[in-house]
Amino acid sequence: MDARDKFTLGLELPTDPRWVNIAEKNIRAILVDHAYCEQKAASSCISLIVAYPERDRLVEVLTPVVAEEWSHFERVMQELRKRGYGLDRPRKDVYVEKLFQVSRKGGSRMEQLLEKLLMNALIEARSCERFKLLWKHIPDPALSEFYYELMVSEAGHYRNFLQLAKEYIPEDEVMQRWRELLQEEALIMQQLDVRDDRMH
Repeated sequence: MDARDKFTLGLELPTDPRWVNIAEKNIRAILVDHAYCEQKAASSCISLIVAYPERDRLVEVLTPVVAEEWSHFERVMQELRKRGYGLDRPRKDVYVEKLFQVSRKGGSRMEQLLEKLLMNALIEARSCERFKLLWKHIPDPALSEFYYELMVSEAGHYRNFLQLAKEYIPEDEVMQRWRELLQEEALIMQQLDVRDDRMH
């Protein structure tokens, strides 16, 4: 095993390995979709900071993540330009839409904070898993190294969201809901078309 290949994300269902072949053949679509994923990740962190400004630790942890996610967007744009591609219009994110369908609505502010933090952790975990696949299997050496770097970063973000949840909500409650969401996410992954040329 490569010394760098040490990421435990807890996902219940791995990505179908055929997805890498689809991604390789549709790299423009993957990069465009990835660019919008980074935009949405930055926006999500900003929304959490705006919604919970009194949570000092949350603001402290997520402020640099906003900058990092936006720098990832800029780097994906560089990869697009290197290949002579532009940024197309965003497509519907079926994966995230289905996740939000299983997200709990209502409840107290803290219950909503838990749900938002865990949703973000889950999306980051799946992104990290797919970056790992691209790093290990895509034949373009420069793009492979690019996705290795982003894999490491996304793994850190995933841990940030989980740790923040545990700081504000009892750990047993956090982990119970986390296990429930992992099971729901696995069912969603089973329903998605493996031929879909999207980041997730």
